[in-house]
Amino acid sequence: MSQIAKRLAELGITLPQAVAPVANYVPFVRSGDLVFVSGQVSIGPDGLVKGTLGKDMDVAAGQAAARLCGLNLVAQFAAACEGDLDRVKRVVRLGGFVAADPAFTDIPKVINGCSDLMVEVFGDAGRHARSAVACPVLPLGAAVEVDAVIELV
Repeated sequence: MSQIAKRLAELGITLPQAVAPVANYVPFVRSGDLVFVSGQVSIGPDGLVKGTLGKDMDVAAGQAAARLCGLNLVAQFAAACEGDLDRVKRVVRLGGFVAADPAFTDIPKVINGCSDLMVEVFGDAGRHARSAVACPVLPLGAAVEVDAVIELV
């Protein structure tokens, strides 16, 4: 069993199936040692988490939605690595998007739900550069969407 697979088991995490694209794009593109992963929305076992932060969702609910995005990202990482997550050398960058009321300013705290997961799973290799921005609406009404760039060995 790989080190990352062991870590996921220790954390009690079962990865979801990698989500198929909903439009004309691919889930990830590899260029050299870098993999650019398309945005993953806040979908989990109970369906799509919809809402607007600061309107009908609080920070904790947003963080949980961002964590779902992170789980979906890791599932895409696994697909890009043919199942061997030990090939992830580094989570290079995350781009976080939050559907938010104009008065809501805790966008970085929401995206921490995804960032924290990357560090839990990949340790120091999960520390990354990041952006976190608010949007009036996200695809399908999702509360959160996160994309990523990873480096493979």
